[in-house]
Amino acid sequence: KMASSSAPWIGSAYLFLQSTCKSIVLPSLYESSQKKPSVFKALKLALADSTGSVNGVDMLKVHCSHPHLIVQLKFCKQENCRRFLQSYREGALQKSLQNHLQVFLAMTTVPLEMELKAGNEHLDNILKDEDHCLECIYREKPDRLRDEEITELEECLKSLIVHQSINNNVAVKGCTSLKSSSLPYPSQDSSLSPQVTFIFQGQQFDNRTITPDDHQKFAKFVSKKWKQVGRSLQKSCRALRDPVIDNLALEYDREGLYEQAYQMLLRFIQSEGKKATIARLIAALEENGLISLAEELLGLHSNEDCS
Repeated sequence: KMASSSAPWIGSAYLFLQSTCKSIVLPSLYESSQKKPSVFKALKLALADSTGSVNGVDMLKVHCSHPHLIVQLKFCKQENCRRFLQSYREGALQKSLQNHLQVFLAMTTVPLEMELKAGNEHLDNILKDEDHCLECIYREKPDRLRDEEITELEECLKSLIVHQSINNNVAVKGCTSLKSSSLPYPSQDSSLSPQVTFIFQGQQFDNRTITPDDHQKFAKFVSKKWKQVGRSLQKSCRALRDPVIDNLALEYDREGLYEQAYQMLLRFIQSEGKKATIARLIAALEENGLISLAEELLGLHSNEDCS
């Protein structure tokens, strides 16, 4: 069996999208702060059409890899994944996305090519064997949390639906501060507020600022991987940009790993203020395989040590 009765069915796949029209470059449209909300809304609604539910499939990240726009998908129920596969196989997903893009981007037509992958498996080659496709998707567990950028776009979509203009262009008021560089988190000078909740291993947690207890546990258990976590955080934190991390390692070399890790996270907290959230730290830990420590910070462990 692909999942026991007590465990939720969770799988992941990548949807590759490319326009066959040379004048329409999907990654460039998504990298545009003005067009990004429109492209995201088209993706969101097309995926909802494919499963019959706005929560049938979750987008974890949208990658811009010219000429492709690559969407990492997460499925939490086998029946939702099955409906998605049927829609994809029958061409309904492709037609729906083309229609939504045409409307929201105010274009006459947006011809698309699609490809679906799970790990090394090209699912387009085995679409007739739906059970095999399901097995491949189930084997590929999601390797990241949903990007904060996706969460922000979700909030923009909810709040701006009523502002859709007569010509079907989606209003971008409130979304223009999203960075076109697709960073995993907003930069420290962004006007966006941190998300209220976040998902970790299929569970929803309240987001909050990092506490002194979090700070101490991180320094105690992260060990020599503190520099890797710091480099994950530096992507959205100017205070940790090179050569800060290496300088901290040298400055606190005699004090040991605990103090080095403590000082690195202190820099992050001091520079980011209210945006130094547990969600950002958990994402950095997960990115570096420190799942046990992430669970400890979220209270999923007893008083056992993390490795």
